[in-house]
Amino acid sequence: MIALIDSDILCYRVGAVTEEENGDTAIETMAVYLEDMLMFDLLDCDEHELFLTGKQNFRFDVAVTAPYKGNRKDVKKPKHLPLLREYLQVSWGASVSDGQEADDDIAIRATELAGEGLIVSIDKDFMQVPGWHYNFVKKVKKEVTPEDGLRFFYKQILMGDSADNIKGIHRVGEVTATKMLAELTTEKEFYACCVEAMGAERVLENGRLLWLRRTADQMWEPPNEEE
Repeated sequence: MIALIDSDILCYRVGAVTEEENGDTAIETMAVYLEDMLMFDLLDCDEHELFLTGKQNFRFDVAVTAPYKGNRKDVKKPKHLPLLREYLQVSWGASVSDGQEADDDIAIRATELAGEGLIVSIDKDFMQVPGWHYNFVKKVKKEVTPEDGLRFFYKQILMGDSADNIKGIHRVGEVTATKMLAELTTEKEFYACCVEAMGAERVLENGRLLWLRRTADQMWEPPNEEE
């Protein structure tokens, strides 16, 4: 099994705890964090791959209702973030995404590995991706089925994602969204429910913002009604 490590999350977490330390301490902390994770948490994995997000992201062009991640403009980034990113690229071979997020590259790689990949992250967005997942904070490993992933994706369309400034239906959270889809079983039914609740254009926008790509340059499309 290959560990697919969400390194954006690692950089922010390590950067936050070493904000008052020097750069050498930040790098040492990152090294220990990763080595301990591989040694104690990821024993089932023979290999590991690290992923970082680059500067370009197609979602900025997709967003119409509200600017994608427009709520993060005034959020201060850890001062050691550039140093930690460089360290992971040079010393751990981390790849940097081009035109999309590291999450997309991880989802694509997990799809390619077809059950032989383990997504290592604490980001809930990955719950739409079928396969094995490991939350390195909760120390929990779980499998997401294709049905689970699809249901989670359509729940996200209804709820939106406040972390990325994606607007859902007003006052619809996880509990309400879960109830709205509870009796439905097919993607066509999930889609129809969302369209009835918020309109086809908003569903398409949210879907394309929230969907993690499974193949290169993929853009999410609604289910074909004629099939």
